[in-house]
Amino acid sequence: MASPPVLLELSGITKRFGGVRALDDVDFAIEPGEVVALVGENGAGKSTLIKVITGIYPPDGGTIRYRGEPVEIRSRRDSQQLGIEVLYQELSLVGVMNAYQNVFLGKELTKRYLGFIELLDNERMRIEAERILLEQLGMDFKGRWEPIFLMSGGQQQAIALARAIYAEASLVILDEPMASLGVEEVERTIAIIQRLRGAGVAVIVISHNLEHVFAVADRLVVVRRGRKVGDVPKDQITPEEAIALMVGRLQEKLVTREGPVPASSREEAHRGDGRPESR
Repeated sequence: MASPPVLLELSGITKRFGGVRALDDVDFAIEPGEVVALVGENGAGKSTLIKVITGIYPPDGGTIRYRGEPVEIRSRRDSQQLGIEVLYQELSLVGVMNAYQNVFLGKELTKRYLGFIELLDNERMRIEAERILLEQLGMDFKGRWEPIFLMSGGQQQAIALARAIYAEASLVILDEPMASLGVEEVERTIAIIQRLRGAGVAVIVISHNLEHVFAVADRLVVVRRGRKVGDVPKDQITPEEAIALMVGRLQEKLVTREGPVPASSREEAHRGDGRPESR
């Protein structure tokens, strides 16, 4: 049976800052409708990898393919044109605006008055924002006109996700999406991620909370000191093993579509480029 198509594939990605290798020969792939958790300690390379994917940092080496085609992602505009949206822990929303104004921020719908005067079509934006929030995220915002700074963190997150959906995102990256939420809103966020998965949207979740990771992810990718040391379906790894990979007590655990990668092949691959096998 043919393997599912790959949406985004990074091969051999390297990124240097002076003499420091922030990313060292990193491979990463994600399929449509897949939720991948990217985990590691602070400084492991998670943020740098996301910034390469979103065009903030150009890689110093390696290749990127999107839907099987080679691409160069050199700016946020490049990544957005591919359908890649990112929601950072500090959401880029305008607190004094309401829900629909934030959903359409920068992409406002307009109508013509007297045939030549262009005005904002507030009613159409309100109806469309409410539809996206209800049908795709399960959140009822009908009649909510208040500024979003009066709303909860989970509600604000839903608004930011609705903006990504309106932009027709095929890949959504969530940076610590449940870090400051209460129990009920964590459950709602998990349900939203599951809805995105069901709609065929790929999701990368960056989180330090392994309980949340195992509740939502299909696969875990673990990075340590700029290297990918784990790439495992959720049902083939335990939280204890994930922690051991993060801190170095377990050296490596990689499982490809064809099965586990033998340690000997990985050692030969790393020896072949003239670099040390490990740090």
